[in-house]
Amino acid sequence: MKSLLITGGAGFIGSNFVHHVLEKRPDVEVVVLDKLTYAGNLDNLRDVADDRRYGFVHGDICDMELVDQVVQEHDIEAIVNFAAETHVDRSIHEAGSFIQTDVYGTHVLLEAVRKFGLHRMLHVSTDEVYGSVTEGSSVETDNLLPNSPYSATKAGGDLLCRAYHVTYGVPVVITRGSNNFGPYQYPEKVIPLFITNALDDLPLPLYGDGLNVRDWLYVLDHCEAIDLMLHEGQDGEVYNVGGDHELTNLELTEGILEKTGKPKSLIHFVEDRPGHDRRYSLDSSKIRELGWRPRHAFAEALEGTVRWYAENRQWWEKLKTGEYRSYYQKQYGTRRVLSDS
Repeated sequence: MKSLLITGGAGFIGSNFVHHVLEKRPDVEVVVLDKLTYAGNLDNLRDVADDRRYGFVHGDICDMELVDQVVQEHDIEAIVNFAAETHVDRSIHEAGSFIQTDVYGTHVLLEAVRKFGLHRMLHVSTDEVYGSVTEGSSVETDNLLPNSPYSATKAGGDLLCRAYHVTYGVPVVITRGSNNFGPYQYPEKVIPLFITNALDDLPLPLYGDGLNVRDWLYVLDHCEAIDLMLHEGQDGEVYNVGGDHELTNLELTEGILEKTGKPKSLIHFVEDRPGHDRRYSLDSSKIRELGWRPRHAFAEALEGTVRWYAENRQWWEKLKTGEYRSYYQKQYGTRRVLSDS
């Protein structure tokens, strides 16, 4: 597959995947389609903007006419779908936009794969579709039991992918990743929020008792798994991608404070959010049988992530002040194509 459409490629995981592909696969061209909402940021892709193998289109995956146009004009062979509304707290207050992007947008992409005979779609999902796991770890055949509007819409997208494969034979593979962290993550998520707050000696708001458990996966390890499944995954299958490093949120917070050299007095326990899942855990045996495993130790990856945010204040400070939105609207407008030759 020599030409990829990477939707949501200006976001956190998507932009890291763009960097991964351009570095690891010199014969591949990528076109990024991104709506540039609050979490989409072209600064994430600034260092590849002049690469002749990279192109950018400002637009929405829910715009079927635009998606069809991009697929045809750029001779797209496969789609990697990162485009999604992803923040649980936002989904509790504005579920409609999550339904539109995560469900209808997935439908639009699947239709493009079907209509134009693309080789594959890789749909990036989340461990949250399994719901809270009291004991053991979720396997790919477990029932989906989402507990937030966000996880419910992601589950809806997953089920559409399955239905399109069964009904139409659409070649689609689903990956379900655990909590990611690393460079370019929008600072509303817990790790970048707590790192940047700690750097500025601001409180770290920790939900409930802080004992909710998450499995942490470094973003570059996730990108390698997605790349592997794009090329070697089996159509119609789901693959869990876990980091095999479970921590309570309190343990995570204390680790961030240790690596930033800040006191534990910055921890402020706050009222828990509605429907807060207690624990996520993935069994990644299936993808490990294909040769993938995390290459980055959690402690070293977290230390590198802290260092990245400390050295890139100009990237996150404007995000936390809200100045970036009007900046990008003025700079790029809508549907502008960059470096697509």
